[in-house]
Amino acid sequence: MTLPVVWLPEAEADLRAAKSWYDDRRLALGDRFISAIAATVESISKSPRRFPTIYRNRRRARVRRFPYGIIFEVQEQRIVVIACFHYKRNPKRWRLR
Repeated sequence: MTLPVVWLPEAEADLRAAKSWYDDRRLALGDRFISAIAATVESISKSPRRFPTIYRNRRRARVRRFPYGIIFEVQEQRIVVIACFHYKRNPKRWRLR
């Protein structure tokens, strides 16, 4: 069963900022980043419990080819994305969400 994925506004802001940063670096790199995110979200939706729990009931899925992780929580009827997080950032920022 595939669960629907809902993004918190803060997670959407993370995603937009990261795409913008990649767009500024190289033509179409932001689009490749978004494609990698979409593939990761699809994997999360299909099998969320295969990803490791990293903090309380929150899990992390690594994004292929980019130094990002998607932090999410599996709820009864949906998956909530809490953050789209660069690995060099302070993890306390997303834990407060």
